[in-house]
Amino acid sequence: MRGFGELRKLMKEAQKLQEEIAKRREELGDTEVEAAAGGGAVVAVVNGHGVLRSVKISKEVVDPDDVEMLEDLIVSAVQEAQRKAQELAREVMGKLTGGFPGLPL
Repeated sequence: MRGFGELRKLMKEAQKLQEEIAKRREELGDTEVEAAAGGGAVVAVVNGHGVLRSVKISKEVVDPDDVEMLEDLIVSAVQEAQRKAQELAREVMGKLTGGFPGLPL
């Protein structure tokens, strides 16, 4: 009978961990991460899941004769913000899961 008690305890701990993971994922969705490109000419803001929330573009960088540069700055800022969000998610969730493979970020 001792085995059932241990199993029940393990199941409760797993449920608590699952609830904590869900809570942290929700918090990540509410967290904003920002990155800039071109010395701050373009700023991208994503949530903790890497979903783009906004892009701010300085008027000085808007040049109709060089749209490609602006496009590159936007891509760069968004990619960096998403990278930061992934890093944040790994850090936050890693504290809970201990980096255990297969658990959701």
